[in-house]
Amino acid sequence: MPDEKKTGFSRDSISNTLVVAIGVSLVCSVLVSSAAIVLRPLQEANQNEFRQRIVLEVAGLYDPGVPVDEQFGNIETRIVDLETGQYVEDVDPQSFDAEAAANEPGLGVGIPKDQDIAKIGRRAVYAPVYIVMQDGAPQQYILPVRGKGLWSTLYGYLSVEPDGNTVSGLRFYEHAETPGLGDQIEKEPWLAQWPGQKLYDEQGEPRMEVVRGQVQPGPAAIHQVDGLSGATLTANGVTYLIRYWIGSHGFGPYLARVSSEANDNG
Repeated sequence: MPDEKKTGFSRDSISNTLVVAIGVSLVCSVLVSSAAIVLRPLQEANQNEFRQRIVLEVAGLYDPGVPVDEQFGNIETRIVDLETGQYVEDVDPQSFDAEAAANEPGLGVGIPKDQDIAKIGRRAVYAPVYIVMQDGAPQQYILPVRGKGLWSTLYGYLSVEPDGNTVSGLRFYEHAETPGLGDQIEKEPWLAQWPGQKLYDEQGEPRMEVVRGQVQPGPAAIHQVDGLSGATLTANGVTYLIRYWIGSHGFGPYLARVSSEANDNG
């Protein structure tokens, strides 16, 4: 072995240590980047399957014994222009990312402060909707919704019957609310209250809400579900996000259109 004193090379020198550290870092970076590239299609496929499963769950159609893509065959995915309520044909529903689009010029809009009751700041110009079809006729319209709770943004799906007013179901699939309190929003006993409730009053104004305490008998009860014990701010967040997304700046124009079509066909 060469004498380190004669060669002037020392394995313990600072420069040698830095060279080794940088070399190891570069190798690790290449490996991580390569793994990310290789795994990205699989991750995207998993995310797509997860979204489809939640849509099936809120529609009451999910069967764990049947492949998700097979069950999803009776569900149409369309893109809606939220301002007009009309379908957009030149946007690919499979690749459109509403959250990413919300921050892109021309694809996203700021929400006026007096309308931003869900506290999300911006939304995309377009939004996906999932339509449960049977014998060529729509049975449910499933809408993505989101808004601030106590600690986090709540992400979910609201399913609406063809009249554009009656709730068919609600599911939240992502949040960071307090375990044992705010996380009641994902529990079946509370979610079971939503089907059959009405989103709008007779004047077409959004009225659906999570009340404080229990729903009391009366005309307003058709627009209400019980509150969340110990999680008032989370409950308020649910009320506000639902009202925003069914309002005039959300899916309101779209729901008005499908309601009109249902009346015409009825």
